[in-house]
Amino acid sequence: MFWRGCDMRKVAIIGSGPSGCFTAQGILKARPDWMVDVYDTLPVPYGLVRYGVAADHQGTKAITRQFERVFERQGARFFGNVTLGRDVTLEALRAAYDAVVLATGLSGDRDHGLGRAEGVIGAGELTRALYDHPDSGRLPDVRGDVIVLGNGNVAVDVLRLLAKTEAELQDSDLGAEASAWLAAQPIDSLTILGRSPATAARFDPVMIRELGKLRGVRIRVADLPEADGDRLIEALAGLDGLATGSRPVTFRFGCRPVEIDTDAAGRIRTLRVEGPQGSEVLACDTLITAIGFCCDGSLGRDHLMATAEDPESGRIAAGLYAVGWFRRGPRGTIPENRAESLAIAQRIVEDVEAAAPRAGAGAGILPAGHQIVDWTGWKRLDAHELAAAIAGRCRTKITTRAEMLTLCREKEDAR
Repeated sequence: MFWRGCDMRKVAIIGSGPSGCFTAQGILKARPDWMVDVYDTLPVPYGLVRYGVAADHQGTKAITRQFERVFERQGARFFGNVTLGRDVTLEALRAAYDAVVLATGLSGDRDHGLGRAEGVIGAGELTRALYDHPDSGRLPDVRGDVIVLGNGNVAVDVLRLLAKTEAELQDSDLGAEASAWLAAQPIDSLTILGRSPATAARFDPVMIRELGKLRGVRIRVADLPEADGDRLIEALAGLDGLATGSRPVTFRFGCRPVEIDTDAAGRIRTLRVEGPQGSEVLACDTLITAIGFCCDGSLGRDHLMATAEDPESGRIAAGLYAVGWFRRGPRGTIPENRAESLAIAQRIVEDVEAAAPRAGAGAGILPAGHQIVDWTGWKRLDAHELAAAIAGRCRTKITTRAEMLTLCREKEDAR
């Protein structure tokens, strides 16, 4: 039975990153008469695009123009500064909406299993600080011989940003503090170290070729097999021997990290690995781990996905769905997330159409007196950041929740 003639259906999407926005887009394309509310714990939308995509990849960030149309033309509503579990419970949302979609992503750095030491830093921790996430900590001390552990695009992003000069960061959205920090780090060498062989690395060949434009580096790629038509191996081989300066940049493959050793102050000084030539001790003053992301545990993701009715289609239970990294773990590009999210959006539409409508209150369940940032408030903040851009940058992000909230409401207060 289909309930097309009933009152407007309501869908809540928790998370306004790519997967959340694509899901809203897909639902509203199929059912423009429905109400789709997109919630985010931050006062600002776009999640991974704003705080995960590299600051010097503004072309990738341009996907936000498509997301803007979801709110401005398709009619999705934005509710920023709403934290699930603090401001509203999942149970309350499920009672208030015909469907709830979890699209919060994964924000924690995966454990590397090497123990704690000064100078051992998660890539997520580092990039959140670099990209001015309001909940990030201080920028860490990165120095000396730097090893980036990982065989994926996050590792390449980290290496590229650490290797770039100020002139190479023109037109990015890297803030003044982060720019000064990058210029001040006394980095002697940069190495990307991967557990898997080069043939199993998950680098995008386009991003590898981009490293060929770096200034001031001398690149060596070790442990490469014959390309044999492999686009990634060809891209890596094209980097080997490139010299535009003196700072060493090295790629190593098939090296399993075994143990770190520290100095008397507790800072890492060496990393022992098992590689193609056996055991080897590498000088390492800073170790940045880019080996994936995990859930922070606040939403009980592991239990939800372990007990999901149909995890492949995104259905956790009747009226409850998951998309993106929340559903499948930390893998997949933005285009891959788009395809998945649109497919799950169609499943949601079919399920909701086939179910009896709920007489829930939608966003009316949110607590009175709590400052919620709507789309108009976000556009005020967006305009401020664009207007405040420092020389050579496309925007200057506001870095604290308090200032974000003030700027989002200041014109309302002035009336």
